[in-house]
Amino acid sequence: MSDLVATWDIALSDGVHKVEFEHGTTTGKRIIRVDGKEIYRQDWMFKLVGKEHFQVSKTKCCISIEAVSGFAYEYSLEVNGKPLKKFQENQSRIMRTWVLYIGGVDTRVVLEKDTLDVWVNGEKVETTGEFVDDGTETHFQIGSHSAFIKAITTGRRRDGIVHQLYVDEIEIPLATE
Repeated sequence: MSDLVATWDIALSDGVHKVEFEHGTTTGKRIIRVDGKEIYRQDWMFKLVGKEHFQVSKTKCCISIEAVSGFAYEYSLEVNGKPLKKFQENQSRIMRTWVLYIGGVDTRVVLEKDTLDVWVNGEKVETTGEFVDDGTETHFQIGSHSAFIKAITTGRRRDGIVHQLYVDEIEIPLATE
């Protein structure tokens, strides 16, 4: 019998990872799975509340188990020391993500704005930067397809820089993650 009590999705540069947590409220059993793979198991614990620390792609995570009332528990996930919601808000500020179907495969392209690293389906790719009249272009390959991310200033401080992905000269819309 499964004691699955919580699942979370964490969007990182190398992809979206699913975290599942099982908690036996009578035995204290704790199981953590990341992307379907068991990474932690404790079958019997006297302490039913507490914290479990683990990593997802070198990113520090912590599940907190707190008693709410009687035998009811509340589960929360922290990523890099921040509650998941706050972490996701921060990620949406520092990452731009595009999802496209290319060569018969769903493809996820991520730009880390702070490092200018580009990831394609979880793999960091080699890039070449180029200055152009209205901004910069970061060129890379997606299989046999040429791609680039164009960075253009809006001229408005509040809006900052806009990033656009082009694959084979076709603009790809931003994903909503």
